[in-house]
Amino acid sequence: MRLSVTCGRLVDPASGLDQVTDLHLADGRVVALGEPPEGFVPEQVLDAAGLLVLPGIVDLGVSLPEPGGGRHASLRSEAPAAARGGITTLIGLPDTTPVIDNPAVVELIHQRADAAGGARVLCSGALTQGLMGERLADMATLRDIGCVAVSNARSPIVDSRVLRCALEYAATVGVTVLLFPAEAGLADGVVHEGAVGARLGLPGVPETAETIALARALLLVEASGARVHFCRISSARGAQMVAEARDRGLPVSADVSINHLWLDETAVEGFDTSARLDPPLRAAADRQALRAALADGGIDLVCSDHRALDADARLAPFSEAPPGASGVDLLLPLTLELVEEGLLSLSRAVEALTGAATLLGLPGGSLSPGAVADLALVDPDAEWLASPETLASAGSNTPFLGRDLRGRCVATLIEGEVVWQAGADWSARTP
Repeated sequence: MRLSVTCGRLVDPASGLDQVTDLHLADGRVVALGEPPEGFVPEQVLDAAGLLVLPGIVDLGVSLPEPGGGRHASLRSEAPAAARGGITTLIGLPDTTPVIDNPAVVELIHQRADAAGGARVLCSGALTQGLMGERLADMATLRDIGCVAVSNARSPIVDSRVLRCALEYAATVGVTVLLFPAEAGLADGVVHEGAVGARLGLPGVPETAETIALARALLLVEASGARVHFCRISSARGAQMVAEARDRGLPVSADVSINHLWLDETAVEGFDTSARLDPPLRAAADRQALRAALADGGIDLVCSDHRALDADARLAPFSEAPPGASGVDLLLPLTLELVEEGLLSLSRAVEALTGAATLLGLPGGSLSPGAVADLALVDPDAEWLASPETLASAGSNTPFLGRDLRGRCVATLIEGEVVWQAGADWSARTP
């Protein structure tokens, strides 16, 4: 398939590109910017005048609904929903049922993802068998079957000896470890340990639940040489610790969820279960520090931390409600709003949304000639309201319902093929 995207504003942090020009694709890859190659005749032209043309978003650490997910959400709902949000690659956590700790589960997920269409779905394999934190999973086999990283998801590894051995094994086989820093003995609450939680009478999770786990992991990274990415940093001190470790030369990186960049502990007022997250929303000072860390690169990536839940999951009492929020529809517009506020440059915002490709050596993340043609065409001026009717995900469990948003994906391409397109907001024609 030969395709040209014309007159769009191309933004590619990987190459420093930011200009209005044309982009030409063939055989699933970018072949030229500006003038087409000699003899290139496109079969289709996408008119991107007034649109942003970005590398497709790579969303790191999504809770997959299959196998063993909820009654309503499935890969058939969530992978296309992600594509509508400009996401071309989802990286699923291994906390499915059954756990992604053997090749059969990986193959099943890949088969269902292929049938679902929409965003590309990749897996992270389990760090320990059954995520039990006791015996190491066969990371080499999981890597060879297609897992792009290994993780124990949100199941903490209590035994430091096991974590040390896991990091050493991961370093030996050359696979990146995704760690959620949480000290098990301190992380058994449901909200941030602060004034709001105390007033509501809810058990709290102190900042030290994150920082103690980070301190242990960083010491083991230094000893093992493992490449570790810390998922969902939620505190100012946590962000500082990761940045300091990287400055010392440790092979570490980190991400933050879009929820923690916009909300703080006050969002749970009224026992609002849509703001029941893990890690919990913390103090306003933490939120400001996370924003600053993302802006200056102390935190590398922003992600949706997507988990689609059935509607009745939010009807339980706060302490019994499962944590998580639907986010694939909202990641792009809420990040663009940080650009509109002046917190991030557009280039830095795109880098934070797509940098997981570089981190894990995945397709996409660039518009340079030769790169895989994963693209998002975005109308930065489109205004819309977040509601169950406008969200494509089967889960409308989000604290952002009712929020006015600005910026929306109007077309998504994966390997040069259009997998999502809006209606009359853009033009696709055959020359």
